[in-house]
Amino acid sequence: MHPPVPGSETGAVEALMAASRAFVGLAARSLADLDAEVTLPQFRALVVLAAQGPQRAADISAELQVAPSTGTRMCDRLIRKGLVRRTRSSSDRRVVLLRLTPAGLALVQEVIRRRRTELSRIVAATSAYWQPAVTEALTAFAAAAGEVPEQEWWLGFAAPESPAEAGTDCPGQPPGRDACTVQ
Repeated sequence: MHPPVPGSETGAVEALMAASRAFVGLAARSLADLDAEVTLPQFRALVVLAAQGPQRAADISAELQVAPSTGTRMCDRLIRKGLVRRTRSSSDRRVVLLRLTPAGLALVQEVIRRRRTELSRIVAATSAYWQPAVTEALTAFAAAAGEVPEQEWWLGFAAPESPAEAGTDCPGQPPGRDACTVQ
């Protein structure tokens, strides 16, 4: 990757601000028609669980940079909607973990599918601008912001907490897994 041109930061920041507004709009539209009525912050919590696997409510709050009480209330709403469930850790029964239900996993997958479709449409409409340098710059930006590539993000969700645990809430998944995996 080439080093940035001095003085180009202002234009880049303005372009990213405009792109950020477009991405937020795209994210809101991808959730808009779903029956689950999930807010963007709630969806972010679902994505944390999808990316990192079972988490404590305090860990989700920290990841989303919200107060622990806010994170707990958000997770309680997701539990009432049937998208998340509470379980006890097999290694420490005092620890309560939150994990996606099959419905929560399906919602994350559907939203990502909708986003990918919309982004594909936008990229096709602007294909003359998608030079390798643009893709490189966006990839570097995402990495600097702490994002990981999508294929790596799903790997965290696929890891079981305890291979000895019997049963699963995930259709078509063998017993002994704590979390639903992405097919």
